[in-house]
Amino acid sequence: MITVNIKRYDPVKDLHYTESYEIEEIEKMKVLDALAQINKKYDADIAYRYSCRAGQCGSCAIKVNGKAKLACKAEIMDNDVLEPLDLPVIKDLIVDRTELNDKIKNLNMYMASEDLEEKKNKPEIIKPEEYARCDQLRGCIDCFSCISMCPVIKKTDKYVGPFFMRGFSNIEFDPREDESLSEKSVENGIYYCTSCGECSKTCPKEIDIYGKAIEKLRAKIFSEKQGPLKPHKLIREAVLNTGRTVQPQKDSKYPEGFVKEYNKNKSSEKKNKIAFFTGCMIDNRLPWIAEYLINVLKKLGYEVDVPESQVCCGSPLFRTGQIDIIPDLVKTNYETFKDYDTIITVCAGCGATLKNNYPEYGVNLNVMDISEFLDGKLNPDEMNEVNVKVTYHDPCHLVRSQGISKEPRNILKSIKGVEFIEMDKPDQCCGAGGGVKSGKPEIAEALADDKVDMIDKLDVDYVVTICPFCEFNINDSLEKKKSKTSVINIMELLNKAYE
Repeated sequence: MITVNIKRYDPVKDLHYTESYEIEEIEKMKVLDALAQINKKYDADIAYRYSCRAGQCGSCAIKVNGKAKLACKAEIMDNDVLEPLDLPVIKDLIVDRTELNDKIKNLNMYMASEDLEEKKNKPEIIKPEEYARCDQLRGCIDCFSCISMCPVIKKTDKYVGPFFMRGFSNIEFDPREDESLSEKSVENGIYYCTSCGECSKTCPKEIDIYGKAIEKLRAKIFSEKQGPLKPHKLIREAVLNTGRTVQPQKDSKYPEGFVKEYNKNKSSEKKNKIAFFTGCMIDNRLPWIAEYLINVLKKLGYEVDVPESQVCCGSPLFRTGQIDIIPDLVKTNYETFKDYDTIITVCAGCGATLKNNYPEYGVNLNVMDISEFLDGKLNPDEMNEVNVKVTYHDPCHLVRSQGISKEPRNILKSIKGVEFIEMDKPDQCCGAGGGVKSGKPEIAEALADDKVDMIDKLDVDYVVTICPFCEFNINDSLEKKKSKTSVINIMELLNKAYE
């Protein structure tokens, strides 16, 4: 037997409540089958939608353990919690989609080229390659799961959300469409997206909404000079002038950044097989993290190079659509790292960019996040006892973009004296990515505040992460709320164990 927990709503009494039911366990039983069994066995009269049971219509979308899924496709597990999508609830698991349907109508989500003379000039045959860009966006079944899971929509009404951005992109890149949707996309909040990738991971049709729709649409907007925002343009200027998005702090131990200082003092000319890609933030704003990484790897018997010719990976430029200078960055980094067996990163954004974006430019490097590299290589008997309580924040560009979740937790649990406590939603976006921290700081602040509220419930010493952007954004909120918890990079915690 298994237990199924259902969050219900009685519209007559205006009452939200949870009921639990025991049903027979059947291998690979779907959520939809479990609901049918519950209604039959208990005469529970639970209200829910479904149509064809083939994952084609989207009507049965609900949330299972906090994640939007199709009830006809998701398998039921013991103690699963079923609840409606984050939309107005009509009854039990049925939500009111009227507002979203009206928005589809009001935003004219259809092709607008209607000039008869133009149509005469259209080719009778459109080649498949001309459809390639929009064809991968056509599988949407209007389940609105991405809308329900988008963290930004809950913080502002200025962003229409991933469903609509996918629609805009689908029309924009259709070869039959002549009108630009750049202005409309900006007006409807495309720069509010944090690039968290939750929409892409949620989509039951596996549409890469962020990567293939929002990011590409931002690039089109940039090419038409409709964007990006002013702070984003400053980042591009910095990369053009210095090769880095941020500059060193002159009054620090590393007035020229970690990379240059490290190579000044490097004693050996021997080339190692492992290289360290620092990234701009680690190099110039958190150089001690790079130092800790080098120290810990030496303790474990690994020597690494930190090539001085490395430049920005291009992540902030990819995320804001400013891709005109990307080829030069890719070429420089390829020439810098092509002869190494392994390239280590300690920045989620850098790692995701090198792994996922560089192959689009024909560059494939063996890139490993530091947690990937260290997982299974640590011996607690060689560590000091640190005696701290910690939780872990999953950076979006690590957990969703790189699929790395277990490795950091394995490391934390292996550090001597660490008590690890999981927070409620460790993979919920903190708001730091996608250019939002600089371009829409109020959204970054609101999402970080939510994260800190989760952290403060745990009474821990540290919240650990592997992303400098997350680190700065969460720290701002921790300080604002006068929290007793501090944010710390995983390498700083490891350094405490090894120093």
